[in-house]
Formats: sequence, structure tokens, C-alpha cells
Amino acid sequence: MLGGLVATGLLALPACSTMQGYSLTDAIRRLLLLSSQNAFDRLTAPGGFYEDRLSRIELPQGLGKGGDKLTNFLTSAVFREQLEKGFAKIARRGAAYAAPRVADAIRTVSIPDAQALIRSGPTGATQFLRQAMGGSLIEVMVPELGEAIRVADDPLVAQAIASLTGLDNAGGLARNLAGQVDAQIWNAIGREEETMRAHPDTIADPLLRHLFKAS
Repeated sequence: MLGGLVATGLLALPACSTMQGYSLTDAIRRLLLLSSQNAFDRLTAPGGFYEDRLSRIELPQGLGKGGDKLTNFLTSAVFREQLEKGFAKIARRGAAYAAPRVADAIRTVSIPDAQALIRSGPTGATQFLRQAMGGSLIEVMVPELGEAIRVADDPLVAQAIASLTGLDNAGGLARNLAGQVDAQIWNAIGREEETMRAHPDTIADPLLRHLFKAS
């Protein structure tokens, strides 16, 4: 049905127009909801922020700069993998906390030109939402990540945090990590959007599937 509407000129209508209860604004919201849901499912699953190198969290830059035996031990090849997994676990907690904020933004953000976003580049909708939200995800994640760091149950992570230099204790580390998680969240959402646009047959939503096949 939607494919036929597109073929008869739906894409030429203003973004606020509707036809049989379906608008291009609805399509952008559906696209962003699916992209974000798929992205958060990957990031918050066991191994998220670690197993997928595209979403890998880097160890804090201040780690190991002290030159003492402890920091050299913590950043040695033997323990680096375990340490990265520990920080990835903390990052997953931040992503889980961010997910409902992204969903709320998708439902409420004003979309002035949905037609342009439908026809935009492979990650156009994601870029629009990221710009609309600004750095708000970082701000909401910092307290949650700070608490996760404070109560880290991995002794190696706890020792690594204690050895950090150049960061303001757990608060500076939480903000450093929140910035990384924020970037990886948007990268992951963008990849999901790009995949759906490139391969519309894989889209679970039948309306979006017909829309992008016809556009």
C-alpha cells in the first residue's frame, strides 16, 4: 500500500502531510526507533563495547602514565584484555541508562522536513537526532557511570581507577567514559540506519520496507 502511495507522489507532499494516517514524519520516527533499538540491543548485550571492534571502548588515556610498577602491571598485555572487558561492562550500564532517553527524544523531537531526511544520506536521520539532542546523553550518563565506577566489582578495574593520573578521580573518568559511550551510541545507530536504507528487504517494519524500496 505504502509503495503505491510513494509511486503516486507521496514523497512530493509536505513533511506534515498524511495519507490514510501515515506521514513521512511517522516514517522518520519509525526509522529512528528501529535503528536505535537494534543499536542498543547490540551495545547492551554481553560483550557489547568489546567484542565488536567498531564499538570498542578505549582505556582511559591517563592509565599507566605514572610509570610505577602498578600502572605498568595494569596495562601489560596479559591484563589489558581483562581491563578492557571491565570498562566495557561499565559502558554497557551507561548505554542502558541512555536508551530510554533516546526513545523519548525520537517520540517528541520536532521534525521540520521529514521529506529531506527520507532523501538524505545513509545516516541522515541519525545525524539530525544527534544534533537535536546535543550533549544531553553525556550529561545523563555521567552520574550513572560515576556510580558504576565507584562500586566496580572487578578488582582489576578498581586498581586501574586508583592508578589513574590526569583525571579528576571517578568524576573525570566518568565524563571521559560518557563521551566515548555517547560517540559509540550514535555510531551504532547510524550503522543500523545505513543498513536499513541499503537493504530495505531486511527491515522488519513493512511500511518502512515499502517506503525505502520505492524511494
